[in-house]
Amino acid sequence: MTDTTVTDSTATSARPISEVAAAAAGAARAFARTSPRDRGAALVAVADALDAAAGDLIAIAMRETGLAEARLTGELRRTSWQLRLFADTIVDGAYLDVRIDDADPEYVIGPRPDLRRMLEPVGPVLNFAASNFPFAFSVAGGDSAAALAAGCPLVVKAHSGHLELSRRTASVVASALREAGMPEGVFQLIEGQENGVELLKDERIRAAAFTGSTHVGRLLADIAASRPVPIPFYGELGSVNPVYATYADDALLSAFVASVSGSAGQLCTKPGFLFVPEGAELDAVTAAATGVGEHRLLNPGIGRAFTQRRADVLGADGVTVLSEGEVRADDEGQTYATPTVVTVDVDALLANREALLEESFGPLSVIVRYRDAAGLPALHEELFPGNLTSTVHARAEELADGSLRDLVDSLAETSGRVLFGGWPTGVSVTPAMQHGGPYPATTSDATSVGTASITRFLRGVSYQGAPQDLLPAPLRDENPWRVPQRRSAAGQSTTWGAFAR
Repeated sequence: MTDTTVTDSTATSARPISEVAAAAAGAARAFARTSPRDRGAALVAVADALDAAAGDLIAIAMRETGLAEARLTGELRRTSWQLRLFADTIVDGAYLDVRIDDADPEYVIGPRPDLRRMLEPVGPVLNFAASNFPFAFSVAGGDSAAALAAGCPLVVKAHSGHLELSRRTASVVASALREAGMPEGVFQLIEGQENGVELLKDERIRAAAFTGSTHVGRLLADIAASRPVPIPFYGELGSVNPVYATYADDALLSAFVASVSGSAGQLCTKPGFLFVPEGAELDAVTAAATGVGEHRLLNPGIGRAFTQRRADVLGADGVTVLSEGEVRADDEGQTYATPTVVTVDVDALLANREALLEESFGPLSVIVRYRDAAGLPALHEELFPGNLTSTVHARAEELADGSLRDLVDSLAETSGRVLFGGWPTGVSVTPAMQHGGPYPATTSDATSVGTASITRFLRGVSYQGAPQDLLPAPLRDENPWRVPQRRSAAGQSTTWGAFAR
């Protein structure tokens, strides 16, 4: 099959997908050997170029996605500064986890050879861009930044919802990388579902990342797993991000509505469920939702899916409407929506779980009334086995007296991020962030945000008895890259266990 919409670091051209894979594979070894400072400088160059093109990029994004200028401005800033953070991370070098064991003829288990281990790039990475973050999870977003930072050639499969923006962003990225002296083939863009699948099957692709629906993500994950040589597939699929509150005052409920309706609810961390004590007064929800203006959904497909999902929820038994919201479609098929919020009790939720538990990608959420907080841990484990986030809102004395320990333990076992106060929308790009969780939130419980995301595209390699000149730079005694080296000197094994006594 021939791809008619392939962008490489030189130009846009029609060429077979096999040539895309070959170009990425051809760049792999040279790119892996680039020094941290050179690769970091290239990431900073990309960040500077994105900032310089911000006016053009944001205008295209507004037209294609319907997202507001302020939201897109913040998202592009997040994208460029993430690249700068990753640049500093790779220059620091700790992410390589360099370990050196000196040869030790007196090693207690038996003579030990000289062993040196580090993390090395896996090779070419395929990134399926997301629709709802046209900058932060798209062509130059987190997965792309992590792969490039790791030293892996990158092929991005553009999302059909913002093709013009993808092409323009790719042009900016490619030019910056070329001017920074990075090898040809380090960055390429492809379009089309069939091309993405074909490339995922190509043996030269060594890892893949995806952000999107559970259905599509599972299909791609199964393809990656069924290859003659399976590869890691890091898919972010979906999450309902439950919130558990021991009280429900007006401030909490208003903030909940703001989190649900931000960006028209098209965020993977949107709180899909809020649990409140039975008898809580919920008028503030209706008041807050009424004040939210309509917002266009990202594309007609998402609009149709949300319209059907909303109808399913509103039609479920036991549902009481707090804010019905509205949806309308214009002549071009674009959907506009205002927040829909309903309430159910626990029994109704359990009885109608098929209709209610599926993620609603849009401005819709369910408030669940519970009788006894002691039952929340078991309920959470039954209904929400894998989440990007889970949140607790409780008074200070409740957090201090230990009564919520079982609930917090349940949330930590089933979620990538546990919040106390605040709301899960708004994911900080920082070293300690975990944006990933047990299935079905993700296919692999890694993080796609923060500096730890780089390690998804690295693999451990040990060198035994290797001469200095044949070792990678970080493993040499001279340590030309000046990265942290954890060294086990000869003779240390005789002291094992001393610190545990």
